[in-house]
Amino acid sequence: MAFVTVTPELIAGAATDLSSIGTALSDARAAAAVLTTGVLPSAGDEVSAAIAAVFSAYAKDFEVLSGRIAQVHDGFVETLNGSAGAYAASEAANVPSLQALGQDVFGLINAPSQALWGRPLIGNGENGAPGTGQDGGPGGILLGNGGAGGSGANGQKGGNGGSAGLIGTGGAGGAGGSTREGQPAGAGGAGGAGGILFGNGGAGGAGGTGLSNGGAGGAGGSGGLFGNGGAGGNGGVSSAAVAGVGGAGGSAGLFGDGGAGGAGGLGAREGSSGGDGGTGGRGGLLYGSGGVGGGGGNGQPGNGGAGGAGGDTGLLGSGGDGGNGGSGGEDGGNGGRGGNGGLLLGFGGTGGAGGNGQPSAGGAGGTGGSAGLFGSGGAGGIGGAGFSIGGDGGDGGHGGVIVGDGGDAGAGGASATLGGSGGAGGDAGFLWGFGGVGGAGGSGGFAAVGMGGNGGNGGKGALFGSGGDGGAGGDGIFDLSTGGKGGDGGSAHLVGDGGNGGNGGSAPSESGYGAPGAGGKGGLLLGEDGANGQP
Repeated sequence: MAFVTVTPELIAGAATDLSSIGTALSDARAAAAVLTTGVLPSAGDEVSAAIAAVFSAYAKDFEVLSGRIAQVHDGFVETLNGSAGAYAASEAANVPSLQALGQDVFGLINAPSQALWGRPLIGNGENGAPGTGQDGGPGGILLGNGGAGGSGANGQKGGNGGSAGLIGTGGAGGAGGSTREGQPAGAGGAGGAGGILFGNGGAGGAGGTGLSNGGAGGAGGSGGLFGNGGAGGNGGVSSAAVAGVGGAGGSAGLFGDGGAGGAGGLGAREGSSGGDGGTGGRGGLLYGSGGVGGGGGNGQPGNGGAGGAGGDTGLLGSGGDGGNGGSGGEDGGNGGRGGNGGLLLGFGGTGGAGGNGQPSAGGAGGTGGSAGLFGSGGAGGIGGAGFSIGGDGGDGGHGGVIVGDGGDAGAGGASATLGGSGGAGGDAGFLWGFGGVGGAGGSGGFAAVGMGGNGGNGGKGALFGSGGDGGAGGDGIFDLSTGGKGGDGGSAHLVGDGGNGGNGGSAPSESGYGAPGAGGKGGLLLGEDGANGQP
């Protein structure tokens, strides 16, 4: 049996095409009529006149016949246009009944599961009402997204997002309620879990704004077997005390990336400190990257919040980068550490940068994440600048246990007095790899008296691999300031060269030059010792 599918658009298009054809034929017939209905005799005799009259008569008969055909054509086109309108009207009339039928079918399908487990078989969960802190409803057992949590009332927690079933995305957490009454603001609701098979976790809700403490951001929901973790919610702003911390990112399942940690809240007024950033979520157990740590909030003029740590990962994948520390009206926040790479293969995440401190100390840079069996360690974060003391640079992460380079270290932060020290380069793995380079010391002595920071030592090489170079000492800038010591070069083990020592920091007077770093030892079987640094 053959089936014919008809749509109003196809019929209307056919009618338009036929109308265009009819117009073209009418134009051609009119042009021909001028020449054929008034044929002139070829000569002045009676025979020529009779022949011309016969042709003219045929042309006139053709014109009459063509006019009747054009009427039939126009009627057919009009009928087609009417049919298209009739089809469209019929479809529009059937939509409500079909929708009602669909609702009835879904009602029949969902009724048993709703009665037994309190959730539908197919369908999205209900959203929580705003201002109530109500949790979002769960999605369908087989298919459906979780409902979003409702925002919290004044100073109250936001509702959690609803979980998905087998396939679907978790609902977002509701925002925490703000308050102006000197009481802590409400925390954001947690994101709902993604579908057990496929689905991403829901994002955490933002913390509420508080006249005293800001609300904490909600944690991101976990992903399904194939799904990413949800992002953590941002911490709430504080007007007088401590801002809210960012929510942790949700973890992935087997395959997927961890959710990013939420940013720490802003300390918006005098005396308020920034909130710490949330930790990044874990990457997939088999494959995926760890989530990025949330940045620390700025303090005005309180301390900056610390950056959140980057998320670790499972078997294959890279660790997440650590969040940067927030700048402070006093001390800057420390950068978060980088997440560790996959147990089998992957790179360590980069450590977050330390926040700047004014007029106090800069925050330290975060340590780079370590690799697993194969892979390179992450770089350390740079230290934040500070008026009194610069922040130290973060150490580089360790290379893979079997093969991998150590991560380079972060440089120390500059300061008007004491520059921050550079971090130590990460050691390489056991079999093959190069040691990481030590971080340079931060400049110091922008005031009359001060000292540049010391350079970090280079990382050790593997059995087959060279050691990392030491970092240069920081310069002493003005008057009686002195330069920092250069870092020592890393040693090789079996085959490889030792790292070069870092140069000492310069100073206005030669007597204030920093001591150079020593070169690292070369390999026991093959390799040269590293050169000593220059003063």
